[in-house]
Amino acid sequence: MENRLENMTKEQLWKLFPIFLTKHNPEWEDWYKEEEVILKSLIPQQDLIRISHIGSTSIDKLWAKPIIDILIETSDKAALNRVCDILVQNKYLLMAKTAERYSLNKGYTPKGFDDKVFHIHLRIKGDNDELYFRDYLATHDNVAWEYEKLKLKLWRKYTYDRDAYTAAKTDFVVKYTNIAKQLYKNRYNTKN
Repeated sequence: MENRLENMTKEQLWKLFPIFLTKHNPEWEDWYKEEEVILKSLIPQQDLIRISHIGSTSIDKLWAKPIIDILIETSDKAALNRVCDILVQNKYLLMAKTAERYSLNKGYTPKGFDDKVFHIHLRIKGDNDELYFRDYLATHDNVAWEYEKLKLKLWRKYTYDRDAYTAAKTDFVVKYTNIAKQLYKNRYNTKN
């Protein structure tokens, strides 16, 4: 009998899905656009504020995990729950849940990564710091390369510990997100 991902420990999941980085793949933007069309066909329009390509795969030329990060902003808490239910019913796997943040995955199988892998960051409107960080990296090459260097260093150290890998990047991400929010002000306060 095949072991279900939902029943695996974090350590088992990390072994099956290690962190690895690759050179930027121009197809990542196409993967995002294809998935965006699918998501928009599933999510009721009144529940959806914005769908955005975030993370390092959205930055040209940056090494990244070949996993497309997608931020979905919903109108409110009720919409957040409705959208989560819809995605789970459509084979997205709910991996983590807090009061107002859900994390879902697609492309994870009991045998490892599928050809295309997606992380869905499901949030309520305005919980979108990743958009500011993305925009800052896209327009500040020196900071983007510094971030890439940091990730390449951490990759080897935390190949099988996703939480530690993420935690080790947090200070850098928070620093430049705060700078970006000052620079870009209220860029993402309204529906785009």
